[in-house]
Amino acid sequence: MTTLTTSTTATTDTTATTTATSGPVRSAERTASAQEIAAYRTAVRVALGAPASGDASPVHTFVLGHTVADRTVRALTAGEEASVVHLGQDIRLERPVRAGERVTVALDVLGARREPRGTRVAVRTRLTGADGDTFAELVTSALLVGAKGIEPFGAIPAGSPPAPAGPVGEADTVTHELTPDSIRGYAHASGDLNPIHLDADAACAAGFETVIAHGMSVIALVCEDIADRYADGDIARVRAVGGRFSAPVPPGVALDVTLQPDAELRTVRFTCRTPAGPAVKSGWVELAPPVPDGGRDD
Repeated sequence: MTTLTTSTTATTDTTATTTATSGPVRSAERTASAQEIAAYRTAVRVALGAPASGDASPVHTFVLGHTVADRTVRALTAGEEASVVHLGQDIRLERPVRAGERVTVALDVLGARREPRGTRVAVRTRLTGADGDTFAELVTSALLVGAKGIEPFGAIPAGSPPAPAGPVGEADTVTHELTPDSIRGYAHASGDLNPIHLDADAACAAGFETVIAHGMSVIALVCEDIADRYADGDIARVRAVGGRFSAPVPPGVALDVTLQPDAELRTVRFTCRTPAGPAVKSGWVELAPPVPDGGRDD
């Protein structure tokens, strides 16, 4: 569980329109340099060491779309006071983000429904390369806490994980421990500088006991762990990832990640727990098969 905030990576909004049925629709052009891609993976892999390749994390698609997504979600409130809590994330991609490529980020709002604490919304983000190929699609679920003025519309996708390929394999559990320094490093590498991740007083004011990790940093860490264990370190083989955020992850506590691959090593389900209980539920990563003779299919 985390709060969506704006990113510091350069963004150019190219459209900003509103429709009665889908809320604001925005697009933007983004790029990620090789240095930014490497810095992001370095921040995620503090406990894992250097990556096997210079490919972008699958979660870098979220980083590129984060600013326009945050602006679009906040525009739905029409000035109403509300905090935005990240509830779930699904990412599907044909290939990683390429260093230096111009990416068009296009976002539309799929639906909104009222809940006791506010309004739940779902947004879809598509990333398209300069050659016109749409190589990634993300669906984000968020709760606008305190927002009561949004008229319900559309639908909230269920976001079910793919079926496993054959029987499940042997489960594996790995324990990580995030630190204030690693959380700060991720904040600067991702551009998400929300004070709840950086300042204990701000976190306490928001209802947390101390700073909390970014939910997507946990997802990115799991992707790296799965690539190392089940894909020979090839992060480009991660073609889909999803999970539901159920509780914050503070620094200095054990984060137990249980990995459950299927027998074909194509789908790996995961859960993340702290001593306080589940932090990420219904997690899954889908892996592309290895390419013969060391070739690449992206």
